[in-house]
Amino acid sequence: MSTDNPSIYLLSPTPKEGVESLPMIEFTQLVDSINFSTCDTLMFTSKQAVVTANAIDKKWRDIPSIAVGSATKKQIEQLGGEVIYHPKEFYGQELAKDIENFFQDRNILYLRPAKVIFQSKEYLAKKNILLQEQIIYQTSCIHYNISQQPPENSIIIFTSPSTIDCFLKNFSWLPSYRAVVIGSATKVHLPTNAKFVVAKKPMIEACIQRAYQIIEHF
Repeated sequence: MSTDNPSIYLLSPTPKEGVESLPMIEFTQLVDSINFSTCDTLMFTSKQAVVTANAIDKKWRDIPSIAVGSATKKQIEQLGGEVIYHPKEFYGQELAKDIENFFQDRNILYLRPAKVIFQSKEYLAKKNILLQEQIIYQTSCIHYNISQQPPENSIIIFTSPSTIDCFLKNFSWLPSYRAVVIGSATKVHLPTNAKFVVAKKPMIEACIQRAYQIIEHF
C-alpha cells in the first residue's frame, strides 16, 4: 500500500495481516459452569461464545449445535463440536423463524453474551417455543486517547454493532471516513451520514477484500 492510500483499520479483537489493528471490544467470562441437563441442542451466535463455552466446560462438544455465522460454524468444528444447522439468513427475526420451522421439538440452550441485539427468546415465546438461555460472557469497550483516532480518509472495518458503538464512544465520525460492515445487522448502527459498503460475505476476510477494492478506486 502506498503512503498516498488511505489506511484500513480493523476493529475486530483478532488482528489480521495487511490492515491496522484497532480492537474496540474485549470479552469477560461471567460463569464457571454450564447446565446442560435440560437441553439436547446448543445455539451459538458468535465465535466468542464458542471459545468461552470451551473454556468453561468441554462437554458442550457432545451436544449438536446450531451455528449462526460462518466464523461461528468454523470455530465449533475446529474445537471438535458438531454443527447440525447453519442458517443462510441469521439476523434477528429470520433466525427465530428458522428455529420455529425446524426445531420445535428440540430443547435448545442458547449460550450467549450479556447483550444481544434481537431478543429471540421473547419472539419464540409468542410461538409457544421455549428457548433456554445462559449468559456466559460480556462484551465491553476498550478505551483510547483521542490521539489514537484514525486519520482523515481512513477505511474503518466494523465486524459487529458493538464495534460501532465502542468506536463512537471513543472518537467522532469524520465525514471523510468510509465504513465496511460485515452485514445488515451491523450497518443500521452506523451514523446516519456514514458512507459505507457491506461485505459480500459475513466474514472478516471478505471485509478486508472489500476495503482494498475501495482503495483501488480511490
